[in-house]
Amino acid sequence: MIQTDAQTRTAERTPSEKTVLMCRPEHFTVVYQINPWMDPAKPTDTALAVAQWQVLHDTYVGLGFDVHLIDPVDGLPDMVYAANGGTVIDGIAYGASFTHAQRQPEGPAYMEWFRSAGFDVREPEEVNEGEGDFLLVGDVILAGTGFRSDSSSHDELRRITGREVVTLTLVNPSFYHLDTAVAVLDSRPGQEHIAYLPSAFDEPSLAILRERYPDAILVSEEDAAVLGLNSYSDGRNVVIAARAKGFEQQLRHAGYNPIGVDLSELLLGGGGVKCCTLELRR
Repeated sequence: MIQTDAQTRTAERTPSEKTVLMCRPEHFTVVYQINPWMDPAKPTDTALAVAQWQVLHDTYVGLGFDVHLIDPVDGLPDMVYAANGGTVIDGIAYGASFTHAQRQPEGPAYMEWFRSAGFDVREPEEVNEGEGDFLLVGDVILAGTGFRSDSSSHDELRRITGREVVTLTLVNPSFYHLDTAVAVLDSRPGQEHIAYLPSAFDEPSLAILRERYPDAILVSEEDAAVLGLNSYSDGRNVVIAARAKGFEQQLRHAGYNPIGVDLSELLLGGGGVKCCTLELRR
């Protein structure tokens, strides 16, 4: 059997071990609107949200990820979007401080979990929404601003972690968190690779992305519109929105193994694969 170029590249890409935190959407519903995806007039199905989330959870377990769970809190329907609960790098957990009042109680709930898990918790002074706007790529943290996280939180995270933090400004309200517009495909130093939606950023930010990641995958508006970029990768396997078919082909061509999951119910709240996934880095 003759291997294709894509098959050869996939064989060359190696997965890295991942530890993640998730929250079962037992209380998921849409009763307020804080992003363009949310419409309280549209019905939501909590049981379907849980079933779809379970597929994502089981996919991670099947890939060998170490999956931890935080207990959902009644009255916090967006707590399922665990990525927003904080940023965990080098054993330090920088807590979230949410923009909207409806989500603000999530910050203390996640920080309590981080403490119980033995992380060095740093309570935030500045408004930030965790890994929704902070993405570690190699030794650098890409940091989003424009809609949720205040740019002053970038300086705070820089002081806390001692890492370079690069500010990127989002300009499309449908892509209000950085992890809806950028996918980290390989985060290992020396192997950094990302995908992104150019129209989600202002021109200075695009210049930064083009310079730093000339080999990045540029994703279509169609695939971004189903939160295709809101994906999670171990460096070989990339879990993505099942409906992002063009992105799936791009990933295969680049040598990755894309795995599509249907989180259409959670999309009603403005979240996808990555939103449900907070990486825990010791």
